[in-house]
Amino acid sequence: MSYLWLLDNGHGIDTAGKRSPVWSDRTQLFEYEFNRSIIERLKIQLDFAGIQYVELVPELTDVSLRNRVHRANHYYGLHNCIFVSIHANAGGGTGWEVYTSRGFTRSDNIATVFYNHADRSFPEMTMRQEWDDGDPDKEADFYVLRHTLMPAILTENFFMDTYDPDCKMLMNEAVRDQIAHAHYSAMFEIEMNGNY
Repeated sequence: MSYLWLLDNGHGIDTAGKRSPVWSDRTQLFEYEFNRSIIERLKIQLDFAGIQYVELVPELTDVSLRNRVHRANHYYGLHNCIFVSIHANAGGGTGWEVYTSRGFTRSDNIATVFYNHADRSFPEMTMRQEWDDGDPDKEADFYVLRHTLMPAILTENFFMDTYDPDCKMLMNEAVRDQIAHAHYSAMFEIEMNGNY
């Protein structure tokens, strides 16, 4: 079974606060740029594999959550869709995590595939999880997860406000390639196995 992947690069150039501190070496990460960088890399791999996708937010400026959801739901019923929102985390922690909406849905199985591929790609890094309901995804009331009609996940790819090791990794081009490939390999597995 093939899917149409709805790729959501969170935030925009004008979104307040979505950036790292300015580090001692004068570098700084802007989340809008990181999220788009991952999706650009991901699109190359999806194109090569012939996997269908839509980049929901090609703009550099921010697009409201409501508008993002509206754009995604436009494809519901026309295609077998899966929504993936890509982010860098903040809040002083470390590690990688994936979110779904609350309760058990089809999104949980999809999130587990993404979690497993991230875990294999970054074995030295913390994998942040909640096993209360038997799977590793975290659950939250994020607007884009609650209001999309199709299965939806949101990945938080390390912490931009923790310099070492997280933000150092996020500013590294080779690590960005790894992050994009972890997403791609999860998508490829889901494409090959179907029934999600």
